[in-house]
Amino acid sequence: MNHIKIDLERVISDIDRNIFGGYLENRVYGGIYYPDAPGADKDGLRSDIKAALEQMKMANIRYGGNFFSGYHWRDGIGPRQERPARHDLAWNRTVSNHFGTNEFIQFCRKLNVEPYLCANCGDGDMREAADWVEYCNGTGDTALVKLRREHGFAAPHKVKYWGIGNEVDSPGQIGTKTSQEYARAYTEYSKVMKRVDPDIKLFASAVCSWEDFPLGPEFLYRSTEWVERAQLMLEQAGDRIDYMSIHRYAHLLNSDSFETFMAFAADLNDRLTAYEGLIRAVSLERGIRHNIGIAVDEWGMHRSSSDISRNVPVNIARDEWGVMHLPADEKNAHRRESGAIVSLLEDALVTALYLNAFIRHASSVRFTNFGPMVTSVAKNSSRLDSRVLLETVYYPFELYSRTCGQLALDVFCSGDTFSGSYRNHAYTGIRTLDVTATLDAGRKQLVVYVVNQNKDQALESTVSLADGEFTGNVKVSVINGPDIKAENTETRPHQVGVQETTLKVSGRSFTLTFEPHSVTALVCVVS
Repeated sequence: MNHIKIDLERVISDIDRNIFGGYLENRVYGGIYYPDAPGADKDGLRSDIKAALEQMKMANIRYGGNFFSGYHWRDGIGPRQERPARHDLAWNRTVSNHFGTNEFIQFCRKLNVEPYLCANCGDGDMREAADWVEYCNGTGDTALVKLRREHGFAAPHKVKYWGIGNEVDSPGQIGTKTSQEYARAYTEYSKVMKRVDPDIKLFASAVCSWEDFPLGPEFLYRSTEWVERAQLMLEQAGDRIDYMSIHRYAHLLNSDSFETFMAFAADLNDRLTAYEGLIRAVSLERGIRHNIGIAVDEWGMHRSSSDISRNVPVNIARDEWGVMHLPADEKNAHRRESGAIVSLLEDALVTALYLNAFIRHASSVRFTNFGPMVTSVAKNSSRLDSRVLLETVYYPFELYSRTCGQLALDVFCSGDTFSGSYRNHAYTGIRTLDVTATLDAGRKQLVVYVVNQNKDQALESTVSLADGEFTGNVKVSVINGPDIKAENTETRPHQVGVQETTLKVSGRSFTLTFEPHSVTALVCVVS
């Protein structure tokens, strides 16, 4: 028998709503910005995808990524017909620049989220970054402020969040920088950007390359040096850093076992713990007095159809997070060619495990961005001849975002365990029920999140309070499907979704059976 025990007074930390952020880059054009789509609004935004994003109740959206290491923001302002089309070196495509700074900020305002912009620290320079801040946030009578007003925006945009570079440690990035080069560049960029607007919050591009990983010849390298990078950044620019930005995608193969998928969460928790320690150690040594948060501003899962690790090493990322599969079988070759992403039930489980990790590390993880946002939410987002299908990974994000309380609780869990490995790291004693809990003290609402990582067996568990009582009904929301490979398709659009029931409980405990390969949220009223 498994046992989940909760002490309402064992608070880990408050939870920053910014952990429910999104990431927008590669699927702006033909995704959210699609003027030819049926029902597109006057700004060219696709209404059906925008409606799905609204349901996710995001706190912020990051406009960044590989594209921004070669992006020059002046290309994306002013009359659309006068904007220059450019060749995007990151994704090898032509970009019209019809969706730029003002369009992105308008998009964010429509969703009631905070915009987060990523300055070019690849082939750009610090003056360009400072000018962008002035164009967006300036209030004086300068040329850049006048230019913004000429473009129809009299009031400042008040963009609060700014990244300095994207994945600058990646060998495949435009303008890759060594530890010393980036620490120096960040210092100078931050200096001029903060002089333009002292109230902005800055993100240092800390690490995406955690380990050697196969992708292509240009990504060959021997050492990621992520510990040294963090130390140098904090030593040289710690007083100027508000967030250390890390990227962590789950790079998995279609041939990997289900246990390998689940073991990724143990690896993720280890790396978050390690980064917390790095920041605390250097902050203590250097006398850095303000709290530096961790921003996982890219996160998710990238799955490959074959084991290319035998051939060439690859890099990985994480100011974004999400789960993506490229289909492996021949009948789905057309989806590979079109760049379509396949999301399965097991991806939804990994998404929930990410969110559990962020809640568990709420004292340090203060900002995260799920991505790529559009393709992780809606299948066939670039097609006009079919309805938008919600991907499996949409459901855990929406459920957690809708129900999460303001306080993260330290949960005791005992019972079944399993073993697994990820990237040659073996883990034993992993709790089969991965559990976190949050509390909304004002509403006296406790929410318990449980991922059953057993693909075959339902697991019974007692849920109990150390003090206090459950009062009234418990709302039980379960994300599941017929098997771990279940996928939402046009012919079967609801294979994976949320089923909600109500459980009558009273007293200090109750017993519940958690379905195999499932994500469950228990919304409880407590006294």
